[in-house]
Amino acid sequence: MNGHKDEVAKQNWQCYKCKIPMSMGKVKITYMGNDFNIDLLKCSECGLTLVSEDLAVRKMFEVEQTLEDK
Repeated sequence: MNGHKDEVAKQNWQCYKCKIPMSMGKVKITYMGNDFNIDLLKCSECGLTLVSEDLAVRKMFEVEQTLEDK
């Protein structure tokens, strides 16, 4: 996932609400009672987080499958 994180970070994303650049930071994601801390782009002002399509579709699907198989 580091390659994906680096690819997203290289783009100049800005917060839609605050109009300031987003930066990498720890974000807590909860799924089926399990917490995961991952690095995502987020707004330092309002906390808005960018979840890329690749992460939402591919990586989260893998996590879902792993958790549901348990």
